[in-house]
Amino acid sequence: MARRIFLFLSVILAFVACSDNDSFTTSPSARLTFSADTVKMDTIFSTVGSATYTFWVYNHAQDGVRLRSVRLRQGNQTGFRVNIDGSYLDNTLGSIVNGLEVRKGDSLRVFVELTAPENRKQMPQLVEDDLLFLLESGVEQRVHLQGCSWDALQMRNWVIKSDTVIETDKPIIIYGGLKVDSMATLTIRKTILYFHDLAGIDVYGRLITDSVLMRGDRLDHMFDYLPYDRVSGQWKGVFFHSSSFWNELLNTEIRNAENAVVCDTAAFDDEAQRLYMERCVVHNNKGAGIETNNAKVGLLDCQITNSLGDCLAVHGGLVLIEACTIAQFYPLSANRGVTLRFSNYRDSIPYPLEMIQMRNSIVTGYADDELMGSTLENDSVTPFVYYFENSLLRTPKVEDDTVSFKQIIWENPKDSVQGKQHFKQIDEYNMIYDFHLDSISTAWGLGCYR
Repeated sequence: MARRIFLFLSVILAFVACSDNDSFTTSPSARLTFSADTVKMDTIFSTVGSATYTFWVYNHAQDGVRLRSVRLRQGNQTGFRVNIDGSYLDNTLGSIVNGLEVRKGDSLRVFVELTAPENRKQMPQLVEDDLLFLLESGVEQRVHLQGCSWDALQMRNWVIKSDTVIETDKPIIIYGGLKVDSMATLTIRKTILYFHDLAGIDVYGRLITDSVLMRGDRLDHMFDYLPYDRVSGQWKGVFFHSSSFWNELLNTEIRNAENAVVCDTAAFDDEAQRLYMERCVVHNNKGAGIETNNAKVGLLDCQITNSLGDCLAVHGGLVLIEACTIAQFYPLSANRGVTLRFSNYRDSIPYPLEMIQMRNSIVTGYADDELMGSTLENDSVTPFVYYFENSLLRTPKVEDDTVSFKQIIWENPKDSVQGKQHFKQIDEYNMIYDFHLDSISTAWGLGCYR
């Protein structure tokens, strides 16, 4: 009896073992299937590694398929790097891997990155290669790899110690930060500055810009529909220290920072302007949009929009605002700040608000009240002076003050046109915004796009 049971079990085990041994075919009709025929990468900077992209290789045939080789058509010439389920196509060994197999019903995951060499061109250049799969049958299949490479200047822990002018067709990537010493003036014209994570500008001297874009250095996408260029908190922003005066930003866009523009506390001087901004855009920041502390500041024809903190925060000093669009539609938190906050103190320290004056401007947003003014409790000594004229304000109507408020459009949640309806596009899901006025807006003639 024991002998017959042993023989029976041996037959069963032999059958199971045979069933586990997949057969492999060399038939030319057996093909692999790919989750993507083309891997399209975002634009990257030359010599800077891309994000990792992936696709799948499937075997839907009735038998296993062996691969003689998987290789890059152009070898190591284009800068693509490939890993197939842990097997790396070593660029020093011909960018090829041999002896892979895909059992029936199984799959392989492929990881692709790109570090492109400099192309010595002004504009981004297309970089292409093919990943070739040579089957044991002799059939060759391919997946196309495609990206764009853009030459850039790379600066690390950059310190400006003397008067310097920067004007370049090449974008500049800043790692670690950019510092302007107290005795130096940095002038930047017609240039794009890309800031790596935690990098920003610290100004101890003077900064002058004209036709400049400042943003984070991620050119890829967080999600298919959302490029990193629409994600806040990509870099530190611009910080004007107490020794910094006569800064001038013209036609400059600052976006996706932590605190985009901050004027640090300094002794107030009515004769010395800390910051003047004209035709500037400050948008989509994870902290403050613009924060001024005891400073003389001028803002003309500026768009200041969408901050997790306040879009514009004024703590003391003298701030003149003319023809600006200030709007708070930051989509990622209900605990966002307000559109405009002004006070005669900061952290319980009194700073005289000599004057905040706004004319011909727009202040709106999601909340019922987007205009917040506050003074120190029981403080009747520290100046707190404000004046608003010919502007749209989203705040409860002030009935008994015709001195500080003149020709005001008082916006409230009951208005037929209000908040985001003023503007051409407020797309919170895709984070696409166009703050030009819509034809139905009641704010025509006001703001920076009047």
